[in-house]
Amino acid sequence: GDNAIYDTMVRLSKGYEALLHPYVDSKGNFGKFYSRDMAWAASRYTEAKLDNICNELFQDIDKDTVDFVPNYDNTLMEPTLLPAKFPSILVNANTGIAVGMASSICPFNLREVCQTTVKILKGEDFDIKDTLLAPDFPGGGNIIYDEKIFDNIYKTGRGSIRVRAKYSYDKSANCIDISNIPPTTTTEAIIEKIIDLVKKGSLREISDIRDETGIDGLKITIDLKRNVDHEKLMKKLFKMTPLEDSFSCNFNVLINGRPRVFGVKELLFEWINFREKCVKRKAKYDLAKKQEKLHLLNALKVILLDIDRAIEIIKNTKEEVNVIPNLIDGFKIDKSQAEYVSEIKLRHLNKEYLLRRIDEIKILEENIWELKEVLSDDNKVKEIIIRELLEISQKYGEPRRTMLIYTENIEDSSFLEDVPDYSVNIFFTQNGYFKKITPQSLRMNSEQKLKNEDKVLIQLETHNDSSLIFFTNKNNAYKAKVSDFQDTKASAFGDYLPAKLNMIEDEIPIYMINTDDYNGFILFFFENGKVAKVDLKAYETKTNRKKLVNVYYSGSRLVAIHGATQNKEYIMTSSLGKMLIINSDAISLKVTRDTQGVCVMTLGKGQRLLSAKEYFDGDIENQDRYKTKTLPVKGFLPLKAANQAGQIKL
Repeated sequence: GDNAIYDTMVRLSKGYEALLHPYVDSKGNFGKFYSRDMAWAASRYTEAKLDNICNELFQDIDKDTVDFVPNYDNTLMEPTLLPAKFPSILVNANTGIAVGMASSICPFNLREVCQTTVKILKGEDFDIKDTLLAPDFPGGGNIIYDEKIFDNIYKTGRGSIRVRAKYSYDKSANCIDISNIPPTTTTEAIIEKIIDLVKKGSLREISDIRDETGIDGLKITIDLKRNVDHEKLMKKLFKMTPLEDSFSCNFNVLINGRPRVFGVKELLFEWINFREKCVKRKAKYDLAKKQEKLHLLNALKVILLDIDRAIEIIKNTKEEVNVIPNLIDGFKIDKSQAEYVSEIKLRHLNKEYLLRRIDEIKILEENIWELKEVLSDDNKVKEIIIRELLEISQKYGEPRRTMLIYTENIEDSSFLEDVPDYSVNIFFTQNGYFKKITPQSLRMNSEQKLKNEDKVLIQLETHNDSSLIFFTNKNNAYKAKVSDFQDTKASAFGDYLPAKLNMIEDEIPIYMINTDDYNGFILFFFENGKVAKVDLKAYETKTNRKKLVNVYYSGSRLVAIHGATQNKEYIMTSSLGKMLIINSDAISLKVTRDTQGVCVMTLGKGQRLLSAKEYFDGDIENQDRYKTKTLPVKGFLPLKAANQAGQIKL
């Protein structure tokens, strides 16, 4: 049936509003791209025709500008590509998946694309961002502009663009009207998410929300309660709902049948190469046609000198089949010229018609010279493409729909959530489980339910608004708030952190830090006997980043992590059985997260540090024996082992 074809045509239509420059002029209900439930009508209720801009896609397709191949049943020929006169691949978004590959190309403003392409054709040295500011989405909205991110997208063809909805505040009605939304979401998804957050109590400022989309376009209205700061609420909505969403770019295109991921400039170079071939093929086609016509008119010019003789030859020829040979013999012309002359109508044997054809010879000769010049001079080809691009830009260009908001103008909205603060007990287990239990619940039942062979590594009393840092075995750290986790009971397993924090495969948390102000430091003990003392503020970020990478030195295997304070002692044990008690104050503080630290325990060949634990007075006998004032040292064997090794005399 025609379902697949019709669905595709709907997306290309003006009524659906999914493209900056639709290819189909539509009449009837074609739905809307920003609505999940607003379905388009069946094909019998709609009308469609090609839009005017399609002239620029199909023009000269009949002049051998592109290759044609047989269609599915070999009854017709179809083009492999369209001879587009502008880089349509960048103007209208293209998103889809195939076998083993995917493509996601964001749309750009037609004028900006044409202007950028013209500058490339002219060979100018320029920054592409000067002319191609940013993507321009059909639904408008605001792009959060980060120059580094856009540099990477323009260069590699990959990256993620943050897009925000546009809104206005109606003071008289005390409501917010959403008029543009990100291209990756729908009005229904936004409304459902806001309703869900209201039901959970996360959004207490909203009294009602409704979809008022109509003939004037998209509109979501949010009614506010009294004395609500609408700007603060919108920042909260941007953070918690799809009103701010990301568009992932993956400029994966087929070049000569092979998938390639290109940056914007490379993509434009490929289009230029393609368009140059189209222009040359058209010139070659036109040249052949004009040379053929000139050849025929030259015969007419010869016969014009003695038109009566030509008429006499035709009139005196007894059989029709001999007309052409007699003309060839009489005027020394070839068969095609004789055919042309013989087909001239009697009404055209007047002086005016014949002189007009002779004058046409001069025009044809000029055209042929110009076409030969185009075929021999690449600069002429570029001039033609530039002229076409400027004409298209002037004819179809529109102002930008998507505006830019620069990252430095955006306030950090992490403080906006009204998080209830109360005392809690938190538990971190060896297998990566986390529990948050209120003191009241813990008093009722303090026996912790754990998985088999699991045990509690860290137990702390803290409050709901404090911060957490989880260090993993993959040299990453994941940040969270205690409030991100639901209150639970001792009889529950709790949250499984690798799933909760979206960790990578085989990644497990190995240590947890709880902090309010990022004061203090962390000690990392490595197998090679080195210890890194890193300021906790090195893990504090201005933006609300959830994942940090390269959070500790990876050149040696990590043995232990300890969140340390001033004048705290730790006992280190080597594979040889030697022990050393060190004070945290003896290690110099570093500000770089992945510092390799300083050498504390000197290890011989084949030896390694086995453990590093917090030390308390009285944990071992003769503790002063294992302490030193200078670092690094080899460590000290216990008394019995040292005696057996002959190191001391009893």
